[in-house]
Amino acid sequence: MSKDSAKGLSGRGIELLSLATAIVIWQLVAAHIVADKFLLPSFTDVLFAFLRIVETGALFTDLSISLLHFGIGIISALVIGIPIGVSMGWFKTANRAFDPIIEIIRPIPPLAWIPFAIIWFGLTHISAGFVVFVGAVFPIIINTFDGFKSVPKIYVEAAKVLGCMTSVPLIRHVAFPSALPSIASGIRIAMGVGWMCLVAAEMFGVSSSGLGYKIWWHYYLHQMDFVLVYMLILGFLGLLIDRIFRWYVDGRLLKWRAGVVV
Repeated sequence: MSKDSAKGLSGRGIELLSLATAIVIWQLVAAHIVADKFLLPSFTDVLFAFLRIVETGALFTDLSISLLHFGIGIISALVIGIPIGVSMGWFKTANRAFDPIIEIIRPIPPLAWIPFAIIWFGLTHISAGFVVFVGAVFPIIINTFDGFKSVPKIYVEAAKVLGCMTSVPLIRHVAFPSALPSIASGIRIAMGVGWMCLVAAEMFGVSSSGLGYKIWWHYYLHQMDFVLVYMLILGFLGLLIDRIFRWYVDGRLLKWRAGVVV
């Protein structure tokens, strides 16, 4: 066995041991110290609740609806945020036009838009997606803008010498590839913010279904084991989305950066 394989197995072993230790402590504290299922459900309570929602099929329905809300918001944020960030970073006039508007709207918490989301779109998938969009679009705009403003001038001058004289080929072949790491970081941040906005939007009435909605619904029924199940599902699903995004971006789009930092 190579040293790299041994290190990998050792690292995985530490991770599994850490999780197992946390589960054991959780079970002992919940069962023998707190001893109140409403205040802190035990690991076994949560496990049985998870098996129940899988058996009834409720999990898959809520999961698909929440992913739909998330997809609507993130795709809208990408379609709108990247072009605005590119135009602001490349054209000074666009920066002067968009900057004051964005800086006025950006500090408004996404949850403050919930009343308007309900009024404009009703209790629909678009309403929940709109709240996700509000939370996700600004990190994308800002990181895209920063990425374009940070493009080394020597790259642009070299491209002009080689024949790229107009903005479109310069953006496509020089600025966008150079800014891609910053754009990817902005998208990753936006996905995290959007995921939190999704849960809050579903909890506070923008949707009549979904993972966040079920947390509030089971809370009203005092079924805290189910509340904790949905909380953990949200955490694991957020981790999975982030890992898939990093795998694709680092392995495909930013493969040329591999080995820059050990």
